[in-house]
Amino acid sequence: MLDHPTLDQLKTLRLDGMAEAFAEMQTQDGTADLTHAEWLGLLIDREATSRETKRFESRMRTARLRHIGAAPEDVDYKTRRGLDKALFQSLLTGKWITDKRNLMITGPCGVGKTWLACALAQAACRDGTTVLYKRTTRLFDELELAHGDGRFPRLFKSLIKTQLLILDDWGPDRLNASQRRDLMEIGEDRYGNGSTLITSQLPISTWHDVIGEPTFADAILDRLIHNAYRIELDGQSFRKQEVKSGDETPAN
Repeated sequence: MLDHPTLDQLKTLRLDGMAEAFAEMQTQDGTADLTHAEWLGLLIDREATSRETKRFESRMRTARLRHIGAAPEDVDYKTRRGLDKALFQSLLTGKWITDKRNLMITGPCGVGKTWLACALAQAACRDGTTVLYKRTTRLFDELELAHGDGRFPRLFKSLIKTQLLILDDWGPDRLNASQRRDLMEIGEDRYGNGSTLITSQLPISTWHDVIGEPTFADAILDRLIHNAYRIELDGQSFRKQEVKSGDETPAN
């Protein structure tokens, strides 16, 4: 007799996980033998799991990853592309983010740089880390517009406050003066306060030329690279392999 009123109260209190568990347990064999403490424990466990799932889903929506299905469990360590399994699995623990260190992933087009970045981002979201993904060229376009329409402070704040910022596909176009200043400000404010992950087809040795102005280049790269882990990939594009074998491994 108390089933419906109890469910209504749980939903009113926004205890949706408890409500679902309560409804399920009413129909399952053997639950009548549980003690009140066991019942309550199961309901609380379900509510805790439900809330964590919702928080994870919210972090993933906010991150806006290019490959939302890039799961850490699906990382391909067998294909020859220079991916250090021990290093990558260490990065999946998230300690580098806790330590406010950066990560640079470089390599030719199609070897899985973006996919690996998104897998690391999903692992971070699971651990409760806030993540924001930006394709570098589009970010510079956003920043340019934001300077003109008054949105810059809000956009800049979102870039600074996130615990992990992903700047995907850095280069090859040389930065203009405004882009250099924006990148300098982002690097300065994030240094020691958050982690930045950059993917690029260009080797790090060429980034100085991409930034352009030597003084800015020295300052920006000092903040991005000196405490960064590096993953330098090589090998054939996954896209070419997919054409040959029908493999579904995500590229870039």
